[in-house]
Formats: sequence, C-alpha cells, structure tokens
Amino acid sequence: MRLQHKTALITAAGQGIGRATALRFAAEGARVIATDIDADKLRDLEGTPGIESRRLDVLDAEAVTALGDELTSLDVLFNCAGYVASGALLEVTEADWERSLALNVTAMLRLTRTLLPTMIASGGGSIINMASVASSLTGVPSRCAYGTTKAAVLGLTKSIAADYIDRGIRCNAICPGTVDSPSLRQRIREQAERQGRPEAEVHAEFLARQPLGRLGTAEEIAALATYLAADESAYTTGTAQVIDGGWLI
Repeated sequence: MRLQHKTALITAAGQGIGRATALRFAAEGARVIATDIDADKLRDLEGTPGIESRRLDVLDAEAVTALGDELTSLDVLFNCAGYVASGALLEVTEADWERSLALNVTAMLRLTRTLLPTMIASGGGSIINMASVASSLTGVPSRCAYGTTKAAVLGLTKSIAADYIDRGIRCNAICPGTVDSPSLRQRIREQAERQGRPEAEVHAEFLARQPLGRLGTAEEIAALATYLAADESAYTTGTAQVIDGGWLI
C-alpha cells in the first residue's frame, strides 16, 4: 500500500474532496486524522479502519495550537478547507473578502506553520494545498475574492517548497476545475435562487466550461492527492498540479 506507515491530517474531511481523500488515504494504509468544523459530517467516517475523526475549526488559532501540541508525528498535511465567494470586484462584500482571506490563506498558513516543525522532526513529509485553476492560472467571472486568495495559495505553496526543500519537506498545490461536490451543489442552488433561474440552467453553465463535457469527481482529486502524498512523487515539489477537465487548454 502506497501510504503504509504514514500519518496524514486532512482538513474539511467531512464531505467532498476532503472526505474522498480521507477514505483513499486510509485504503492506501495511512493513519488518517480527518478533521472538519462540522463534527456531524465526520460521523460516517468513524469506524473506518485507519481513520480518526476530530472536530477542528481552522479559523480557531487556539484549537490549531492545541492540535499541534498533541501530534507527535506527521508525514502528510492536506490543507483542503476553503471558501468560495461569488461576485466581481464591485460586488464582493467586505465580509466575503475577509472570510476568503481568512479561510483560504491565513488558516492554511497558520496550520502549516503549526505542524511543520512536527513534520520536520518526523523526517520530512508532503504538504498538499488546495488551490484552483481560478487563481493566477486563469481569471473566472464573478470569483474576485476566490481567485485572488487561490493565487495566494500558489504563492504560499512555492514559498514553503523553496524554504524547506533541504529539510525533507515537499509542498504542492492541487488546482481543480469544477468538481461535483456538496458545496458546488449548494452554490448552484443559491445562485439559482438569487437569480430566479432553474437549478438545471445554472448547472448547465458550470458544465459548459468543462471541455471534457462533465464535472470532475472528488475521487479523481483524491487520487492526485494520494500520488502527491506518496513516496512516488518524491521528486515533485513547488508545483501547481492542474486537474481541470481541459479547462486551461
């Protein structure tokens, strides 16, 4: 198994990409610490061999510090938690802007900074950051705050990779296109309600920007995360791994 003898921590593991990755990591032999702000969403992971669930609000600095104090070893950190705010520059609210920065960038920096010493002491490891093609890679309409913060994630990823390459730390970012997930379906519902349109029409617009003709799956992103977590990717660091159904072609 590719992740045997590795300990991995995943944020936002209660649903979508985070959940699929927790299950895949565990199937590959890892000890997985699956965290989420919503403890109820972690309940169906309990009892899965290799998975330990823990409530964690990544915006709570004290909770992050407490987690860091408890962990004695860590090989893989998957920063999966994030927030998608809609709106162009003249439409995005101050609240959405601040929440996007806090959850997509600052929380990722804080958790990584807290757990990095443990990873170094464990002999090194792999940090995987959730970014997006909606970043410095391409501009997406009505995603001002989201695209800006995901561009920052790419910068943070390269900074970590450059600074700690000689300490056994690799850091890579995953940049998905549109992935079918509970959060996407919620955004489709909210957009349809806001614009007074059928959900099917909004869904079709998300689908239309995918050249492959379908949305990605959480399991496909989990497969890429597994590769980046495993020793097979030992020569890969500082990269933005695009998995977007051909969006950027």
